[in-house]
Amino acid sequence: MRAILIWLTKWGIGFGAILLACGVATIWLGGSVSLPAVTVRDGTYVVLDRYFREAVPRIVLVGSSLTSRLRDEYFVTPGVFNLTVTGGSPLTGLEIVAGRPLLPAVILVEANVLSRPADADLVERYAKAGRSRPWFFRPVRWAVASYERWNHGPESRARVAASLDALVRQPPDNFDNAIYLKRALNEFEADDPTERLQFNILLLKQLLDSVEKRGTRVLLFELPYEESLERARFAVISRRMVHEAFPEPDRWLHIDYPREELRWADGVHMDERSSILVSRLLERALSARLGSGS
Repeated sequence: MRAILIWLTKWGIGFGAILLACGVATIWLGGSVSLPAVTVRDGTYVVLDRYFREAVPRIVLVGSSLTSRLRDEYFVTPGVFNLTVTGGSPLTGLEIVAGRPLLPAVILVEANVLSRPADADLVERYAKAGRSRPWFFRPVRWAVASYERWNHGPESRARVAASLDALVRQPPDNFDNAIYLKRALNEFEADDPTERLQFNILLLKQLLDSVEKRGTRVLLFELPYEESLERARFAVISRRMVHEAFPEPDRWLHIDYPREELRWADGVHMDERSSILVSRLLERALSARLGSGS
């Protein structure tokens, strides 16, 4: 028994020394090496690190904070990964995906908020990560990831599906969002995205051409706003310019949204029940498109 305790003590000291060395190396080497992203508060890094850590998914969604509501577990189809940068641009996720050696079979690009530029710092950070991941830190990343999976293991798909089904069966929540909606409407009416869209649409075309030459299929989709926002200046200009730039029907994944069933917490972002409904409709539309081969 004593021998076992001595061995465990030595192992603990040795493992602690490795972690200490990693910390010192990180401080010494600066930004060229990073510890596991679970130590980073920003959920963006967690999502992006997970994308690089796991196998390449079959279907990837990129978008703004609107698409971030469509969580991976809302989809029944396996291999769906939502690589949305919350509060950012669909172009950020698309550039990061395009920079990887292996691409997903399908990329779905949200077209609502293409007026925001790609986050150059994130793109550069993960472009470097895609080219080279420090081998020395892989055991540490593996250990942390294993602990997280053991301590916070995911629920079974059946249990998650049952929970989501129960939520969808409930009636829509008619909460009062008038204050938030008025604020969002004022912002939409004041924003003319024309100049920003002109530049970003050109970049989007280049990115689409790049990934499609490598065999990936890319489809654009739009998420619904609250009705008054659909008619506001920002939404009208964005919709017109994007559809003029991409007029081909086959370029779009058309989704028939049951507006009477949808609710928006702030007029812009859907609540959880609506997000589940929209995820399932999007999944159904994609399945029909891929199944038809068009």
